[in-house]
Amino acid sequence: MKKSLIQVARGLVPADIVLKNGKILNVFTEEIITADVAIAGDTIAGIGAYEGEREIDCKGKFIAPGLIDAHVHIESSMVSPLEFAKQIIRTGTTGIIADPHEIVNVSGAAGMDYILDATEDIPVNAYIMIPSSVPATEFDTNGAGKFLADDMEPYRSHPRVLGLGEMMRFTDVLAEHGETMEKLERFSDMMIDGHAPGISGNDVQAYRAAGVRDDHECAAVEEGLEKLRAGYSILIREGSGAKNVETLVKGFLEAGVSLDQCMFCTDDRHLEDIEREGHINVCVRKAIALGVPVVKAYKMASFHAARAYGLRDCGAVGAGYKADLLILDDLENAEPVTVIKSGKVVDEEWLDSFSYTLKDPSLLHTVIPGKLDADSLSLARGEKNHVMEMVPGQLLTLHRYERIPGEGDRFVPDGTCSKLVVAERHGKNGKAGVCPIKGYGIRNGAVATTVSHDSHNIIAAGDNDEDILCAIRELERIQGGYVIASGGIVKDELPLEIGGLMSTEKAADVQKKTKEMVEEARRMGVSEGVDPFITLSFMALTVIPEIRLTEAGIFDVTRMKFMD
Repeated sequence: MKKSLIQVARGLVPADIVLKNGKILNVFTEEIITADVAIAGDTIAGIGAYEGEREIDCKGKFIAPGLIDAHVHIESSMVSPLEFAKQIIRTGTTGIIADPHEIVNVSGAAGMDYILDATEDIPVNAYIMIPSSVPATEFDTNGAGKFLADDMEPYRSHPRVLGLGEMMRFTDVLAEHGETMEKLERFSDMMIDGHAPGISGNDVQAYRAAGVRDDHECAAVEEGLEKLRAGYSILIREGSGAKNVETLVKGFLEAGVSLDQCMFCTDDRHLEDIEREGHINVCVRKAIALGVPVVKAYKMASFHAARAYGLRDCGAVGAGYKADLLILDDLENAEPVTVIKSGKVVDEEWLDSFSYTLKDPSLLHTVIPGKLDADSLSLARGEKNHVMEMVPGQLLTLHRYERIPGEGDRFVPDGTCSKLVVAERHGKNGKAGVCPIKGYGIRNGAVATTVSHDSHNIIAAGDNDEDILCAIRELERIQGGYVIASGGIVKDELPLEIGGLMSTEKAADVQKKTKEMVEEARRMGVSEGVDPFITLSFMALTVIPEIRLTEAGIFDVTRMKFMD
């Protein structure tokens, strides 16, 4: 029988669970207070002195709210939502705000339906933002075509849908493009996420005036400060490809600004990084090391996100809040010794009780590339060529115009300059774009993947056409994933059958294979400052400066047009 929260809070009946004598991290007053935490069902009934049917001794330990990832693409973990949840909850993340624009770009409403269905019963609180920018620009070729305001309307009333996902089409917002403005107006009463790297001045003001409330793309302190001052919430990101915590937190502290509008997110984080370092607790640990007061760091990782997204019962250790709690020996280390989710102590037996069966088999057949050969991948060498240069540790690229290596008038990659290829894979036009790329560093082979933000065409980088073509053909055979080829043969692969983005296998198996493939890519020369797969996957995203590559050619993001 469900107990009355009021009776438990008053001490009239025993709680289901009591965490005894813990040092509670209070996000309301930013104090640490010693008391008991009484839990009834999935909710905290009270803080004080309590008795319970089960009592857990927390003397000398700290009790903090479960952490919230304020912006994440589950698909980037390359596992199903259930497998992803099982991984992150062990690190203390009990809630996520997920934007499924990867699978929606591939499969439209079928992808949206899959994410909602697959997150319905998982061991974290999963809230969903409706993808706003499908495709990311008018210049992208995705599988779904356009996902317009009318397509979004049926999802507005879903209890776990919180609003409109990252508005990547910021140039359309500034130009008041009709389709984009209709989406903003349709969701004006809900949360609207931002994505506008590099804007400044009046454009910052205009983007906020349009109804966009936050941004997670700040890589420089000056940009973050300008957006904070304009009223944005800043989602400080620590992913696998983009790591912004150190720069932004350090800069904000030096500037002496309030952190009350700041929260943490991962955006895209690799399973191997989660296993090795953690998830949102990485942000907490780094923020504390940089000088953020301990309670404030946890507050940024929980209460700030809950408040921003209107989650009234999440993000705090307090009466009436969800019993999503962390028990820790050391706050600075941010490694929970016990995680409690909805009043349940998280253990392997509880995690194993969850299961999910894919209901839409069409999501397993999404890789339909055109017929490619060496002529498709050829690139003429001029006196100078447009070159994409990767920035270590960032998703930004630099545009270079310089002489490239080759033989006669033909581009031939060397140790400095690799060949980047983007091949359309949705059965739309069969085109392939090619450009030189500096900073990737691969030798004697090629890496290829169907994970290529946000249209998720095939993207490959290599130093010879034979291996690039070998890797692309294998991706078609396995219907998506990661492939490494060398000497004309497949050296290793990771199938990602769900939309060409996610595996049907267990997270541990995917993680093991990913680790092996990253190590193999490193042995083949891929630079340490570049994640061989995740960073590569962003080189086709036409909304992050300075240049990108699509199947139609090199794209200048600063001018939003294809290059000659």
